[in-house]
Amino acid sequence: MPHGPLRAVDDNLWTVDSVVPGIPGGNFPRTMTVVRLSDGSLLLHNAVPVDEPTMTKLGALGRVSILLLPSAFHCLDAHAMAARLRARVVCPAASRDVVAKVVKVDGDFATLPDDPAVRMESLDGVSNGEGVLVVQTGPRVTYVIGDAILAVPHLPGFWGLAWRLLKFTGEPAPGPVWLKRAVADGAALRSHFERLASRRGLVRIIPSHGPILEVDPAGVLLRAAKRIPG
Repeated sequence: MPHGPLRAVDDNLWTVDSVVPGIPGGNFPRTMTVVRLSDGSLLLHNAVPVDEPTMTKLGALGRVSILLLPSAFHCLDAHAMAARLRARVVCPAASRDVVAKVVKVDGDFATLPDDPAVRMESLDGVSNGEGVLVVQTGPRVTYVIGDAILAVPHLPGFWGLAWRLLKFTGEPAPGPVWLKRAVADGAALRSHFERLASRRGLVRIIPSHGPILEVDPAGVLLRAAKRIPG
């Protein structure tokens, strides 16, 4: 699918913007996040296929050792990327049986390496095991998030209007379908968002859908928490 360049976000973070295949309108965005682990290898969150020049640039950063699938909703390209990169595939334990129908799973989030710079924090109140990837770069903290925060600006055209009416675009907030299918305890999730917002050093949120959120990321989480029902 069409995609942008490999962009540096921080010393150990890069992103590639692409679009979701098979979605009406052809312009609903998705983002792959590249994280360099402490051992120099790379973790790909929400991996998407890229062209050969971009693949070469990715290889220059390090060897891809882990493909992290944030949920069963994010494994469209998992099989192809796993075959190409020969990396370990990890996903939430609660979604493993579903994901394993698409791609061979090597482990869940508990099997991620013990790394002082990168860890997965499972979200409270979420039934599909989705979590937040917490990346530490010196004193700076970045959250990499799947569908718990959609941050897609309003899009043009007929389908842009449809996404707007269905509340898939606009102010950053949990996705409406995700809320219905993945959230079992809204109060617990709201409380967790509030705790995430209070973390010292938080400088940005990288959502899987939408641009990087670097202006008041704590406020984004607090406002999103208020939109969680239950």
